[in-house]
Amino acid sequence: MSDNRGGAKVIWFLAGFSMGAVVALLLAPKSGEETRDFIGKKAEEGRDYVTAKGKEFRKAAEDLVDKGKDLVAKIPV
Repeated sequence: MSDNRGGAKVIWFLAGFSMGAVVALLLAPKSGEETRDFIGKKAEEGRDYVTAKGKEFRKAAEDLVDKGKDLVAKIPV
């Protein structure tokens, strides 16, 4: 069976992103409003990334299901 580490990569990405956000808040040289805008933009980027990866995973799973159906259909009865 293949080693699937896609989910682990997403989790590490989110963990790193969160840690970076905390450090940015602690060391932010910007005003509160600018910092909130920055965090909002980064959160949106993270959401878009996770959404895109989710769509990629779904497409890959659908392709595998289709291949499996084709293989089952080819088995002589």
